[in-house]
Amino acid sequence: MSAQDRISSLRSMQADVLCASAESALAAFVDIMSRETMLLRAGKYKDAAELSARKAEIAQDYVGLARAVQDQAERLKREAPQDLARLQAGHEKLATQMAENLRVLATARQVTQDLLSDVAKATGASAQPETYGASGKLSSASGRMTKGLAFNQAL
Repeated sequence: MSAQDRISSLRSMQADVLCASAESALAAFVDIMSRETMLLRAGKYKDAAELSARKAEIAQDYVGLARAVQDQAERLKREAPQDLARLQAGHEKLATQMAENLRVLATARQVTQDLLSDVAKATGASAQPETYGASGKLSSASGRMTKGLAFNQAL
C-alpha cells in the first residue's frame, strides 16, 4: 500500500475508529517513551537504545494517525466529540512525557560527554612526560587531552 493510499484510508475511517486508532497509537508511544526514560534514569543505556527502532515505528504510526485526525477535525467534532476530546487530553500527556524524555536524554548525553572528556584528560595527563623546566622545577601538566581514544562499544 502506498503512502497516499494509507493516508486516504485513514481519512475515510469512521470517526470513532479513527479516534480509537489514534488513541491506541498514542498510548503505545507514551508507554515506550516512559520505559526509555526509566531505563535511562537507571543508567541502562544499552537497554534504552534497544527501544529506538520500535519507538521510531510507533512514532511514525502515531504521526500518520494524528495528521488524519487533524485533516478530519471538523468531521470528528460532529461525529465523535467525546472521542476527540479524550484524544486531545491524551496528546497533552504525550507533550509532558516527551518533554521529560528529552530532558533525561539530554542529561544522559551530557553525562556521557563529561565522562569521555574526563577520561581523555586523565589519559592525556598520564601520558605526558615529567620534565624539569629552565628554572629547575618540575614542569606542571597542562591538562591537555589525549589525541585519541578507542572504546569497545560491545561492552
